Amino acid sequence: MPRVTLFLLFCIASVLLRAEPEFPKMGPDIYDTKAVGSKLVDEAIREAKASGKHVLLDFGANWCIWCRRLHHTFTTNAEIQAALQKDYVLVMIDLNSKQGKMRNADLNTRYGNVLQHGIPVLVVLDSDGKQLTTQETGAIEDGKDAHDPAKILALLAQWAPKP
Repeated sequence: MPRVTLFLLFCIASVLLRAEPEFPKMGPDIYDTKAVGSKLVDEAIREAKASGKHVLLDFGANWCIWCRRLHHTFTTNAEIQAALQKDYVLVMIDLNSKQGKMRNADLNTRYGNVLQHGIPVLVVLDSDGKQLTTQETGAIEDGKDAHDPAKILALLAQWAPKP
């Protein structure tokens, strides 16, 4: 009997501790809804400095289909994955608003009101944390329903660290 009780408690705890996606119909979250963006950025800058890379901030929200499409391209295109791995520390920053409060609003302000460009929006920082560029992502779309890998690769090459 104690084994059954212990097993049931384990099952209940597993279900309760498992985080459900913020927008279940959209699939798993791509942005961490609980992450403190400024801490993620600080860690990324330290990593970039140690590895000679730049930081690529990807601002968006889990409900945003274009954010998901960009994330899909980042994670499924081998050339883009290689370019990101080689030259960037990627940080996904959630800017969703819940109950009138924007998550990571301090970073939206810090990087020049990135939301004015819509989401997703990309910001490139050098290894010292200096903002190099802000890129609204409409410019890297394919004109249909995805982001153009060639345009993404050109953007990554343009802002990659120079030897």
